[in-house]
Amino acid sequence: MIFDLHAHYPMHLVPPIRGAHRRVLRSARGRGGVGDRARAELVGLASLVLNYRFPWSGPRVRVDYMRAGGVGVALSVLYAFFDEIDVGDGPCPRAEYLETLERQIELVEATVAKEADAVVAHEPGELAAALRDDKLALVHCVEGGYCLGPDERSVAHAVERLAAAGVAYVTLAHLIWRGVATDAPALPFLGEEGYHHWFPQPAEGLSDLGRAAVRAMVEHGVLIDVAHMSEHALADTFALLDEIDPDRSVPVLASHAGYRFGAQEYMLTPETLTRIKQRDGVVGLIFATHRLDDGLPTSRLRRLGLARPGRGFDESIGVLRRHIDAIHDVVGSHRHTAIGSDFDGFIKPTLPGVQDMRDMARLERALRDAYGDDEAERICSANALRLLTGYWRGGHPGPAGAAGQG
Repeated sequence: MIFDLHAHYPMHLVPPIRGAHRRVLRSARGRGGVGDRARAELVGLASLVLNYRFPWSGPRVRVDYMRAGGVGVALSVLYAFFDEIDVGDGPCPRAEYLETLERQIELVEATVAKEADAVVAHEPGELAAALRDDKLALVHCVEGGYCLGPDERSVAHAVERLAAAGVAYVTLAHLIWRGVATDAPALPFLGEEGYHHWFPQPAEGLSDLGRAAVRAMVEHGVLIDVAHMSEHALADTFALLDEIDPDRSVPVLASHAGYRFGAQEYMLTPETLTRIKQRDGVVGLIFATHRLDDGLPTSRLRRLGLARPGRGFDESIGVLRRHIDAIHDVVGSHRHTAIGSDFDGFIKPTLPGVQDMRDMARLERALRDAYGDDEAERICSANALRLLTGYWRGGHPGPAGAAGQG
């Protein structure tokens, strides 16, 4: 079985508009729904070029594709692009971003309810039941801490509400500085230098909003995702966690990342991997070639995004193995490596031969051939399952008094 820590299932969903247009537009929630639909249509148009393998091929993350590929669990990424770039009045988040996420949660729930062999799992018991009944389990997660609110009280309230809705983790940093956590460059069309020029960030890691988010997430059993974080934000996050939780009982994850072979700040250094290991966390391997290939010798066609999936699969497995082995060499085992594809997260081109969720079964077979059944199972599913069942939604109570410490 495959457990994917980071898959953009909601990205292709378009909310319906119900009721008379006049009545819909009269209410704030109705106007929000109309706006959601318009934004979803624009994201769909962008996906034709930036997400899908071909404009006519459609989303890579679909329920039938996941079932065909042997995916048992997928962390379903809630993300609002237009809220993230809403910086006309400055980087400070707005309170209404949470409402956008909650409407997206409703849309995912309603869509999955129509599927006979898939469910949304809101806590470990529901996750276990889905696996027992051989149903695909989708679990909500959030990308971008900017959605949590404009002040510390709002952030704490938002985390509590999202936890109650079944959100398993929040990725605090993302593409641009929004007053929560500084980020590593993650726009593939800009190099590191260009990113820092056009998207300047303050000389800090976590802001007061980010610190409030970490404390609230620890209190409510929501996992902290350190993917996308700058080195400064990583240092601040681990330092705050060590203050709140000196016994290191609270795990963290990097849901979609990899080992830093090259110069990309986005990828993880041995020091960061060691800090993740110390908290018994995991790293989900992203499937973006421009991430995984950085610093590694790969074919010219692959670097140009022109490698044929059939011929490129063996090279893709070789690249993934380089990352798996490098992480193993740092942390001493395969206990801290997982899958975090980021499919449909605007990471095109993806690994040749691993083009959509149907290819996960082929990937799992290749990893079993390379590492044996026990180690491959850890990488493909067991490590991620351990993380969720051991901490999420009360699986672990967290350190006493975490929320109130100053």
